[in-house]
Amino acid sequence: MKFTRELTNGIIIFLGIGVYFIILELLGLSDEFLLRIFNVAFVIYGVNRTIKANQADGIRGYNTNLLSAIITSMIGAFLSIGTLLAYIKFKGGESYLKNLADNFIFGGGHLTIQQYCIGLLFEATAASLIVSFCLMQYWKDKVEVINRVD
Repeated sequence: MKFTRELTNGIIIFLGIGVYFIILELLGLSDEFLLRIFNVAFVIYGVNRTIKANQADGIRGYNTNLLSAIITSMIGAFLSIGTLLAYIKFKGGESYLKNLADNFIFGGGHLTIQQYCIGLLFEATAASLIVSFCLMQYWKDKVEVINRVD
């Protein structure tokens, strides 16, 4: 496991999500819940890059690769949520948050900025774990085939 790999791919996830949401904001579609779900594609891309590079370097341990995948996705999540926090404060704080929170998966209402970001952290953690486990299962089958051929 190379931390620079996880950091690099976490930053790629962060940049992909950031550009995606900027485009949604510019198009006036940032309040569309279904479009906001597609950010998982960037998580899949970054985590897959990490696992694929680990496999190419001969790192075959399931738990090692799983941890590497989770670290990669959580780096992207922390960077994205931190930047979103700064963006919300820049755009007007609680008044801007009301527009975002209405379409939030945990149900809108009167959330504070901190509650909103913590809720996003729970969502990001769940998505990170699911993506990491699914990709590990995919790569586990690939590695077994490669090992049988060798």
